[in-house]
Amino acid sequence: MAIEKATDKVIEKSSEKAVKSDKSGSKKDQPSQGQISGLSREKLTTMLEKMLVIRNFEEASIKAYQQKKIAGFLHTYIGHEAVGVGTLDHKLPQDSVVTTYRCHGLYLTLGGGMREGMAELFGKVTGCARGKGGSMHFFSKELNYLGGHGIVGGQFGIGIGAAFKSNYNDENAVSFIFFGDGATPQGTFHECMNLAALWNLPAIFICEDNQYGMGTANSRAIANTDIASKAAAYGIKGYTIDGMNLAEVNEVMKHVVNETRTKRRPALVHMKTYRFFGHSVSDAGLYRSKEEVDSYKEQDPIGVAIKELVDNKWMSEDEVKTLQKSIKARIQDAVDFADESPEPPLEELTRHVFRDEVENMYDPANVGGAN
Repeated sequence: MAIEKATDKVIEKSSEKAVKSDKSGSKKDQPSQGQISGLSREKLTTMLEKMLVIRNFEEASIKAYQQKKIAGFLHTYIGHEAVGVGTLDHKLPQDSVVTTYRCHGLYLTLGGGMREGMAELFGKVTGCARGKGGSMHFFSKELNYLGGHGIVGGQFGIGIGAAFKSNYNDENAVSFIFFGDGATPQGTFHECMNLAALWNLPAIFICEDNQYGMGTANSRAIANTDIASKAAAYGIKGYTIDGMNLAEVNEVMKHVVNETRTKRRPALVHMKTYRFFGHSVSDAGLYRSKEEVDSYKEQDPIGVAIKELVDNKWMSEDEVKTLQKSIKARIQDAVDFADESPEPPLEELTRHVFRDEVENMYDPANVGGAN
């Protein structure tokens, strides 16, 4: 299947480029010291693994969806990996994260278990939301992951609520609020930015602009596509970042997070990224040309990271392939776990509706262990 081999092709292509660079004599035989594009060897290797986990998990979910093991809609994070991984590298345990229905990648970045994630997609009781959320509503109380939300703009109020709680309880926490470009015309976006600015809330509004709201180019739906400039209306800072550039995301977001945490003021971040597949798996993406998609795939942050690691002799081609093989094995374990897990019993329908029941939502006896 083409989907299953997509990441392998990225790895092979990146390794080929690295070999050509090495043969040209532009690189020394010894591993370079210092940093690549501002990222240390250790950090870049760790981030590559996280991005590969997301990419392979999403590819496995597409396969399962095509096999009708996953119902409803499936929105993957393929192409967005650098945004989530580069940003949440700066999250502290007390910080909260809330996002859209494109929520698997951030869950995995935060350390969410692959088993629980896949089981949730399969609608099984061992899932991270006990099979009740499905693809669009991943959730983790332990990770302060306040969920994916199916209503466009539905996460803004929850996000600034978490920021208000941080100030109220003096927690020194930041609220990361992820959303798509298609949500920027929503009234709740502007209302919540206004409140965040008015009340000095430590909230970071992060627009993952993949240039299309479903099948409509944002230039046809948004009067002002310079998302960061909208911050001026509320007297807060706005930033524009190349969301395909892992190092840039990580470096700029370090500043944004630190400033938000210390000054207790909100910020708006415009991440320019791209999704390599349709809006959801059922979307063929015929509104985009093959040339356009291919041009962005050339900027694939996974491919770029692999090439830099191999070019600088921080990883060998064999080590990259070994890492990929290990990740695929862990994801296959997650798929097997989801396949074998039971569906929620009928009595689950009315459980965890009230707060006192939520306290016992994650009973180890009922939920599979993290992997």
